[in-house]
Amino acid sequence: MSHPRAGQPAEPSDLVDVAHLVTAYYTGVPDPDDVDQQVAFGTSGHRGSSLRTAFNETHILATTQAIVDHRREQGYDGPLFLGRDTHGLSEPAWASALEVLAANDVTVLVDDRDGYTPTPGVSHAILRANGGRTTGAGLADGIVVTPSHNPPSDGGFKYNPPHGGPADTDATSVIAARANELIRGGLAEVRRVPFSRARAHAGAYDFLGTYVDDLPNVVDVEAIRAAGVRIGADPLGGASVAYWGEIADRHGLDLTVVNPLVDPTWRFMTLDWDGKIRMDCSSPSAMASLIAQKDRFDIATGNDADSDRHGIVTPDAGLMNPNHYLAVAIGYLFGGARPGWPGTARIGKTLVSSSMIDRVAASIGREMVEVPVGFKWFVPGLIDGSFGFGGEESAGASFLRRDGAAWTTDKDGIILALLASEILATTGESPSQRYADLVAEHGAPAYARIDAPADREQKAKLAALSPDDVTATELAGEPITAKLTEAPGNGARIGGLKVVTESAWFAARPSGTEDVYKIYAESFRGADHLAQVQDEAKAVVGAALG
Repeated sequence: MSHPRAGQPAEPSDLVDVAHLVTAYYTGVPDPDDVDQQVAFGTSGHRGSSLRTAFNETHILATTQAIVDHRREQGYDGPLFLGRDTHGLSEPAWASALEVLAANDVTVLVDDRDGYTPTPGVSHAILRANGGRTTGAGLADGIVVTPSHNPPSDGGFKYNPPHGGPADTDATSVIAARANELIRGGLAEVRRVPFSRARAHAGAYDFLGTYVDDLPNVVDVEAIRAAGVRIGADPLGGASVAYWGEIADRHGLDLTVVNPLVDPTWRFMTLDWDGKIRMDCSSPSAMASLIAQKDRFDIATGNDADSDRHGIVTPDAGLMNPNHYLAVAIGYLFGGARPGWPGTARIGKTLVSSSMIDRVAASIGREMVEVPVGFKWFVPGLIDGSFGFGGEESAGASFLRRDGAAWTTDKDGIILALLASEILATTGESPSQRYADLVAEHGAPAYARIDAPADREQKAKLAALSPDDVTATELAGEPITAKLTEAPGNGARIGGLKVVTESAWFAARPSGTEDVYKIYAESFRGADHLAQVQDEAKAVVGAALG
């Protein structure tokens, strides 16, 4: 159920006390024996709030030292690109990291404007520095201080190795274990220098200029300019705030930065579905203020706080469902818009993304590869060009340069936002109009995600299920055709369960932060059938968990 004020402007009582938040960052001391206060890397790094002693100076000092130790063991001796977003805890954590990196004689490159850096800007910089190499001397890597779209009270810290994408579990498990070991040891092995020395030690890198000037090599900016597409870009108070104005100026686009404000309380946001402030550009509630302006622009777009996600708003449909836009983008890019791409380039999607993508891939004769949740699974394919596109249901995606080379290996909400304008400019149809064409061809799927309660033990059991644990033979009136605990695209464990029928599917995965499991479900037989799938999914999972 949605909160009664979902989609309404934030009120003073909704705002975080930033001074209290930062004070807690420096004064809170985590209990190393409390699992909720330990360093834990999810799909996008370590996240938590200083108010819950889950993201404090102790965590960041230890995690940075653990990253230094890891990169030394791996032989990474090039520069480390350090970026941050606009969350209230990001600058304190950025400063803490810089103190440790400098003390360990790591060559650190920070933004030359002392500004904010989107996640794709860091990935772009790493790939550019390494020239596509992932082995050899002088390899660069990076850290992005961001909890992505999470509420203002949260902080986040993620590591991107030399391939430029999110670190895989082989690396993050080692880093987290080492960080928690350092915390238990009272940080005795953590090297650190005063911030003034650390800041003087850091070099400067033009993240903004390098990224923005390179955009015509990944998106047809000339076509957007020639067509005069009227664009409204809302950074949602995030790290892309300076980028969109520069994109307009440097490339001569009819682009308005809808909201140029940065405020760590995000007082200008509308509340998300649960009444929290959250910079989720795929949420109609969080994007309510931009949706209200949809008729001012041909294409309006939003990004989350670190700009790795995208939201697409059109005059005819409002905010597009992320799955709908992914299907449109894939159909457009692989349908003739990128003649410079290898003919063998494949489509990557997470297994909880819409089956509309499967149908689009089949209709254009391209191989579709289904992987577990997490953008890290697309990294190897984006580097070597075997994946033309990798996308997640949560509005995160990236794709190759126009010549078929790698652009970023982390999610890039900026190029996905610009692609919507390219689609309109070159086809004369908005992305939502093109989705209507796909529905006419393939049918209309109903898709939703819900949560169901589960304690820590049940979540662990769900993550370890095998297909044999599922005894059901039917789902919502249809025979079950597949029971998956491994992704069909690469054989990797999905950390949950996916059940498939001819016209529907559901996937159940444990939450990493709450006592729930998530049920993703889709049906091509309408909303009523989807509801039936969701109800029976709970029963199937409940029986499997005993």
